[in-house]
Amino acid sequence: MWLIFQWTLTLLLFSQMECRPTQSKSERQDIRNCISVPPYLPITATNTTRQLKGLQDAMNKYSIGAYIIPATDYHLTAYIAERDARLTFMTGFTGSAGTAVVTHDKAVLFTDSRYWVQAERELDCNWDLERQPWVSNIVEWITRTVPEGQIIGADPFTFSIDDWESYYSQLNKVKRNLTSIEENLVDIVWGSARPPPPTNDIYILPNNVIGMSWQKKVAFIREEMEKKGATAVLLSALDETAWLFNLRGDDIPYNPFFYSYTLLTLDSIRLFMNQSRVSNDVHNYLNATSRENGVLLMDYGLVKQEVIDYIKKDNVQVWIGTEYTTRGLYEVIPDTKLIKDSYSPVMMAKAIKDETEQKILRECHVRDAVALIQYLLWLEKNVPKGTVDEISGASYVDQLRSKQKYSKGPSFSTISASGLNAALAHYSPNNETKRTLRVDEMYLIDSGGQYLDGTTDITRTVHWGTPTVFQKEAYTRVLMGNIDLSRLIFPAGTSGRNMEIIARRTLWDVGLNYGHGTGHGIGNFLCIHEWPVGFQSNNINMQKGMFTSIEPGYYHDNEFGIRIEDVVLVVDADVKYNFSEQSYLRFETISLVPYNRRLIDTSIMRREQVDYLNQYYKKIRDLVGPELQNQKLTEEHDWMMKQTEPFHNNAVMTNISVILLLIVTMGNTLL
Repeated sequence: MWLIFQWTLTLLLFSQMECRPTQSKSERQDIRNCISVPPYLPITATNTTRQLKGLQDAMNKYSIGAYIIPATDYHLTAYIAERDARLTFMTGFTGSAGTAVVTHDKAVLFTDSRYWVQAERELDCNWDLERQPWVSNIVEWITRTVPEGQIIGADPFTFSIDDWESYYSQLNKVKRNLTSIEENLVDIVWGSARPPPPTNDIYILPNNVIGMSWQKKVAFIREEMEKKGATAVLLSALDETAWLFNLRGDDIPYNPFFYSYTLLTLDSIRLFMNQSRVSNDVHNYLNATSRENGVLLMDYGLVKQEVIDYIKKDNVQVWIGTEYTTRGLYEVIPDTKLIKDSYSPVMMAKAIKDETEQKILRECHVRDAVALIQYLLWLEKNVPKGTVDEISGASYVDQLRSKQKYSKGPSFSTISASGLNAALAHYSPNNETKRTLRVDEMYLIDSGGQYLDGTTDITRTVHWGTPTVFQKEAYTRVLMGNIDLSRLIFPAGTSGRNMEIIARRTLWDVGLNYGHGTGHGIGNFLCIHEWPVGFQSNNINMQKGMFTSIEPGYYHDNEFGIRIEDVVLVVDADVKYNFSEQSYLRFETISLVPYNRRLIDTSIMRREQVDYLNQYYKKIRDLVGPELQNQKLTEEHDWMMKQTEPFHNNAVMTNISVILLLIVTMGNTLL
């Protein structure tokens, strides 16, 4: 009898394991192979011979030995318009983070671990891939490749101040000279094929989603200027101007911005933009005919000259945020007339949402949850039929969001990733790489919506079949990390960097980890990645009224990926003791979509984690349930109620645990 139980236990252990052959890099057909004869390129790679030759010819005219191309625009925006995708035009690489360096006989792309496989799929053999993307690594490569004394050229309007200074100082040490070339050489090569600038009208936010008028915002910023001793603030980040004036546009994919700069002084306001896009309503709204109380509208291209003219005045001090002001504008302002901070006062004010912004952001997340619940139910019904692939799934979730009140489209390109594609943390499906969703594979959906009353970002990972023991444990540990950080109480002013390890702890306990950040700020119908809030070292300390995501994950190369992401609001925390009168804060989760029950193993969770999960599920029922009923989504409401049934502490046992208990019981009986 004892041997029978031992064999049963062994067979069960093996049945829970999944053995798959690992395909070597050289065998994979979705990435390039430049050492084979002839070289192999997947159909996702781009032929870059013509544009490289054109760039090298332009470099000859300027007598430069190397040209640096970052993945930015003139406002250092996280997402960029097609007309600013210079790195993609030159390399074929479509990832959001990377830097290219071109010499007269070499071309190299530097990017981080999120995009290594993607780069191997998209680059042709004109390009080398370097997997260390930091400035020091780029400078080291230039030092090996470009002789001493040669000029290294770059467009200063595509670099932040700090990045430029880092390149300049390191190159100077090795006797290479970084030089500003304001005529962008990529644009010269691109020529008339470069996409044109946008022409759609700028629009005003509705009154019911505005917490503070633009006049009150300007008055507040001017108070901050006087405290700082500044006579002017120069705003370069597109979301700064959009937030300040409660205006929006559609110039940038997934972000409701318009190309603009603002020069705000103590007695005037200059807004630089394409004036042909300003309707009579916006003109009147800005009181643009009044020089004393209104906004002076000026052409977008005049900003540099206007700044130069302003600093000619006596006793002026221009305040800039170095994180979003480009070197191109910074270098025209002498240090004696400059006040530098990492972030402008507008960026700091925008980070803390007022009561109206908090209220409407909560409301938009309820409607967003309805769309995602509709999607998860639809997947559950259709994936077994074999009719859903990554692209059709992403398209359908966008359609569902578009039907919700105040919808203004997705907030980023949906990450819809099945099986091994989900192991790429920032994978985006295309016709060449798309996979059909299967019941026996994990599926990761990271998506969000833009609404007039807020911005959403949520990730759920699901499985419709029987996950392996390892998949369940990995998923549950990611969920435990999300819960641990979400329920944390901390002193006001704590750095996100100092608390993000809490989301990693349960993964570290078993030797797992993830390579991306743990969370980022969220805008109010603005950026999906809104700086400076978040959990990275260069984020500001947490304060009441900030919104951030919490998104731990785990990615098993070439097999599956897991991420669980929720948006949270920083609120006051009730604490038992507070002798120092230090205020304490906590996170309130405002994403409201159930986690995948099939992947949760409560037997490895702590009691307080299961209690938190049950409280969260009650919140979903209380807030999303009525909205589902209001929208007459009866089937979706029933599905949500089933998915949010409470878990019982220590009531869930694995099959192995049951058999072990039987073994012990039978052994005692035999004895």
